[in-house]
Amino acid sequence: MNFDALIIGGGVAGMQCALVLGSAKNKAFVKDKKIGIIMHQKTSHLKSALFNNVLGVTSGKLGSDLLIEGKKQLTTQYPNVIQIENDKVLIIDDFKEGYKITTIKNTYYSKVLIIAMNYAKPFNIKGLESYIIPHEKTDPIKDRIQLANTNHLIKQGLYCCGTIAGFRSQFAIAAGSGASVATDVLTLWNDGIHTKIHDKV
Repeated sequence: MNFDALIIGGGVAGMQCALVLGSAKNKAFVKDKKIGIIMHQKTSHLKSALFNNVLGVTSGKLGSDLLIEGKKQLTTQYPNVIQIENDKVLIIDDFKEGYKITTIKNTYYSKVLIIAMNYAKPFNIKGLESYIIPHEKTDPIKDRIQLANTNHLIKQGLYCCGTIAGFRSQFAIAAGSGASVATDVLTLWNDGIHTKIHDKV
């Protein structure tokens, strides 16, 4: 299956990135784009989270509930984003003008690839080893990692967001990181014209 943009990771950063990309579906430069997200959530730190300090999220909300609600929101509002369930990425290779993504069950190709996984070890995706560095914004004793990047960009067409991009593990930061990458991708698709997506009353 071929994509114009594929997100790996169904946590806060990945789902927020998918929501922003999906919300641009009526823009002329997005109409023909194929967007997907590999919803691997087994290792999401949301599973053990309890939220009391996130704008717009009711105090006491469980992260495990947000994982379910986020998937439902994406399905309901933006069915143009293909959700790939029950699969895990094994290898990422450069391929022509993009990337070849080998999973347990399938092989995908994407012009733009977004890594939205958490910062915990082990990081088992082959092909990205040379970009792994110690996390710059966490206690060294925790031995967290990130992918080397500049403003989320690892190299042409390859992005990362959330904690794996070197940001602290805070809901609003991860969501903002995912949204930021989405607007970078939309800007790329819009011939370099800076792009954001706002719905208005």
